[in-house]
Amino acid sequence: MRILVALGGNALLRRGEPLTAENQRRNIRIAAETLAPIGRDHQLIVSHGNGPQVGLLALQAAAYSKAELYPLDVLGAETEGMIGYMIEQELGNILPFEQPSRRSSR
Repeated sequence: MRILVALGGNALLRRGEPLTAENQRRNIRIAAETLAPIGRDHQLIVSHGNGPQVGLLALQAAAYSKAELYPLDVLGAETEGMIGYMIEQELGNILPFEQPSRRSSR
């Protein structure tokens, strides 16, 4: 069976937590540990949001006044790639190597 799971950006960087890569990776690991049993028996498709991550990059870029700001679509693409990479890493650490996986970004 094919199962689609959507992880919201706020599930990956929770409100009130420092917006660090370490916190995001920990939250992704928690999600991966929850999803792995499903992925062992079914084709798991993971989609994700990226609102807080885009906001963080926009704030970081705005703090650096010597460079022109990147447009939001570029920041969106950058964060989607980063989040997808972390999800694949964490699921890959749990699921067998031979387990096929699919990833989709919004």
